[in-house]
Amino acid sequence: MHDLTPAGEPWHLQQFLDHCSQFVGELFPWDLQAWQDDTTQPAPLLLDVRELDEFHLFHIPDSINVPRGILETACDYGFEDSVPRLVEARKRPVVVICRSGKRSLMAGLTLKMMGYENVQSLQTGVKGWNDADGLMVNNNQLPVDADFIDTFLSIPPTPAQLGEEED
Repeated sequence: MHDLTPAGEPWHLQQFLDHCSQFVGELFPWDLQAWQDDTTQPAPLLLDVRELDEFHLFHIPDSINVPRGILETACDYGFEDSVPRLVEARKRPVVVICRSGKRSLMAGLTLKMMGYENVQSLQTGVKGWNDADGLMVNNNQLPVDADFIDTFLSIPPTPAQLGEEED
């Protein structure tokens, strides 16, 4: 049997993210904004891997939604989850987006393993995009108020989620 991790021990999330970052580039929201403004470079495919309900509330304009849970089947033809724009983007720059930059980094590694050549993760995710005053729209393509987004994204973890016992 093969060990999945180099040390043979289970990883914690940060170790896995560090591993992913060895293969997937990261860019900050202001770098993506500059890239989108630069008409001399090919526009990246913006791939939001958050769940559908998250995406419908707010997302970066022109991004497509493929939840991380169906990413692999969305990347190839022949499945009910196939997304032609994604399948055909293997040689195109792809920027993967999530809430904070963690799911996107892991999804970026999956894309690299599936043959995508130019994959980057949006570091800090839509949270950082909102902090950098980037426009976000709802499912009807209407702008979403930045304060609403900030409030929605600022819900703190519960004590149980922090591994603390509740009183």
